[in-house]
Amino acid sequence: MFGAYQAGAWRYLAGCFQPDLVVGASVGALNGWAIAGGISPDELAAVWRDPRLAGVGRFARRLAAGILDAGPLATLIRELATRYTPRVPFALTVVEVPRLRLRLLKTPEITWEHLLAACAVPAVFPPVRIGGRLCVDGGLLGALPLWAADEMGAERVVAVDVLPAMPSRVLRASVRLAQRFAPPPPASQARVVARIAHGEPLGSVREALYWNRARAERWMEWGAADAARDFRLE
Repeated sequence: MFGAYQAGAWRYLAGCFQPDLVVGASVGALNGWAIAGGISPDELAAVWRDPRLAGVGRFARRLAAGILDAGPLATLIRELATRYTPRVPFALTVVEVPRLRLRLLKTPEITWEHLLAACAVPAVFPPVRIGGRLCVDGGLLGALPLWAADEMGAERVVAVDVLPAMPSRVLRASVRLAQRFAPPPPASQARVVARIAHGEPLGSVREALYWNRARAERWMEWGAADAARDFRLE
């Protein structure tokens, strides 16, 4: 649900520039797909105001590889993938498990299933099989994939960071453990001209998983305000 913050940042950024390419990890892949597809700030805000998002927090009937039912999320992602098609180069990151191999997937090979895999938070949603391999959220090995933007050819980057710090000790420990056993991502040579972040966790793990209209509105307001503060295009 931290994607609402990115929608707020886009509300401001859309009036300043149009990106030549877009890269996203985790929920940034969903917003990034729509932004690359020409979504307006108002349309993206409407995505995060949609009360159907409350269903994304529904518990799975059988606790297999994830505690939440991926069905409602998959439905919303299919709709988003159908409604928008990237007009500029777009890429997302996923992690193959159990090998912990970080992968960059690019248009035109990306489908709604790739978008679902990008949001498959380990232990929360089940992994998605892509090309015969199980894949989960790329944010596990890097919530802000600057290396991926570099690999896509970016020279200057405007980065929207919804996770300057993990919202819990358990998550911080889990990510550190995964990164310890995974090959490090390539170093990025792209220059970050603006890094938009709130400076502290947007909310708790529970708030990140369960939709609330007032909270989504607040995060969008924060995103727009932080973008206005942090954005400078040289």
